[in-house]
Amino acid sequence: MSKEIVAARYALALFQIAKENRTIDKFEEELLVIEKVTKDNPELLNVLTHPKVLLEKKKSMMSEAFASLSQPVLSTILLLIERQRISVIPELAEHFVKLANDERGTEDAIVYSVRLLDQDELTALSDTFAKKIGKKSLRLRNVIDQNLIGGVKLRIGNRIYDGSISGKLERIERQLVAKRS
Repeated sequence: MSKEIVAARYALALFQIAKENRTIDKFEEELLVIEKVTKDNPELLNVLTHPKVLLEKKKSMMSEAFASLSQPVLSTILLLIERQRISVIPELAEHFVKLANDERGTEDAIVYSVRLLDQDELTALSDTFAKKIGKKSLRLRNVIDQNLIGGVKLRIGNRIYDGSISGKLERIERQLVAKRS
């Protein structure tokens, strides 16, 4: 069974528990922390997947390290260790975030700009583009990109809305080249 399918099943089970207990935000935050820790510490995954490290040692190590997690999330992590599927954590977190966003009517997006945008500008972008994609709002992460010259570029999933000056110059250049041909 592929990692994506396994991760989706675990994410759905956790999401249903979170929805019943009204802890979607908390579970999402906890899964993102676990994902970050495992990505930033590849040696941790090496220990958790190493066949010579006893299963009980792996589980007690994770239980101590993540003692502050809610019980369902911690139990899921321990179950993943037990079933030798701990490597699906990034995909599990990704699927859970998608389910949570669908429930809230929101979408994650990245806005590229030459300077940090203030909250009013981010809110205006969120309101405008959320309507275009049929969502209530966007959770925007602002990334500085000096190559834009000015304006903004917005990435929502695999869609890019380019309102940057460099993007406009590239479009003009393509039009001019096409007319010469």
